[in-house]
Amino acid sequence: MCPVPAALTRPALSRRGAFRMFGAAALGLTALGASAGCAGSDSDDAAREPDPLLVPLAAARRDATDAAAAVALAPDRAGALAVVAQERTAHADALSAEIDRAAGATTTATAAPSTSAASPAAPPTVDVVRAGLADSQRGAADLARRLDGYRAGLLGSISAAVAAQQAVLLP
Repeated sequence: MCPVPAALTRPALSRRGAFRMFGAAALGLTALGASAGCAGSDSDDAAREPDPLLVPLAAARRDATDAAAAVALAPDRAGALAVVAQERTAHADALSAEIDRAAGATTTATAAPSTSAASPAAPPTVDVVRAGLADSQRGAADLARRLDGYRAGLLGSISAAVAAQQAVLLP
């Protein structure tokens, strides 16, 4: 008979050694996962940054107010200005709803634009409204390029609508 080498007769790793090895591996993976989760968390930074949609929201509210006020100086354009005011109000509502959704709000309570009790400003001209719309359109298009998903689509849609308002309603 031939002698059998000892390496073939005894297992290289005992059951107790296997449990130690797997326990250490599991503990190491848990620690690695916990530290990676903490290191990659910048939710505090994101919570401190203002929502980028606040700028187009303010622009939409401003445009709606300006278009409604411009009727006083251009009563012949009242229909077109009313449509602009109505659509820009709808844009503000959509932006506000998205801001609230992203913030986790369950109700949509948006602050009304502040009004000063000083002297009321003179109503804007149609040219001023058109210039404000041009700024709003460019701002929404630029921001849409930097965002993604629903927000980019929302801003792209708003940008296109504002461009149409300028070209069709207020040429």
